[in-house]
Amino acid sequence: MIIFDIPGSRSITIKNVIFDFNGTLGEGGTLIESVGDKIKELAGKNVNIYIVTADTYGTVKKQCMDLPVEVRIFNKEDSSKDKKSMIEKLGCDVTASVGNGRNDLEMFKNSVISICVIGKEGCFTKSLLESDIAVTNILDAIDLLLNNDRIRATLRT
Repeated sequence: MIIFDIPGSRSITIKNVIFDFNGTLGEGGTLIESVGDKIKELAGKNVNIYIVTADTYGTVKKQCMDLPVEVRIFNKEDSSKDKKSMIEKLGCDVTASVGNGRNDLEMFKNSVISICVIGKEGCFTKSLLESDIAVTNILDAIDLLLNNDRIRATLRT
């Protein structure tokens, strides 16, 4: 569990982190270099890690088989509803989300903290505007979750 005490705001407890795969953790169906090590480090914080995807390239299970995560593959037609439903089931108030696409918008709206990654695939502008934090690299997004001071500095009032 990760706890962030945000000066002038609130305390945030994170028990679950949901990551989108394509465009966020992976590019072209392949896990981005060093992401696996960062995911393992994050798992060491005693949080549940989920990777959610429509699995456009059909590679997510193979790419993530050695990681301490649960992979969920959703309907390609409307994964947005599936992602939102998952956040609600896990608990909106204890679940953070990381993504970049249009199908992450509802997930961002319902997470306690949402991080938009503007990577090589870019990001959906409305998702960016709904996110709490935006970064240009997935490793930076994970480092935010690993380092209380970075989150505090970004979210303080």
